[in-house]
Amino acid sequence: MAQEELLRRAMAAYFRSGGTEQPSSSASGVQEVDGLTYVVLRNVNAVLSVYRLRPNGLLKGLKRWPKELSEY
Repeated sequence: MAQEELLRRAMAAYFRSGGTEQPSSSASGVQEVDGLTYVVLRNVNAVLSVYRLRPNGLLKGLKRWPKELSEY
């Protein structure tokens, strides 16, 4: 799945869930940690939201995520 498509879907889910701050498209991205794919939405201040890509292609919003994703 293309990174742009995953970012678009994650941003849509973020705003549907009540997110109010604007994610930065340059700071946000798709990262892989321990064989799992994550979509990380960031702005200049912090990580706004993290989604894990499930094997069936769905994005799962996370309340806790690997500390590697919090680092730039």
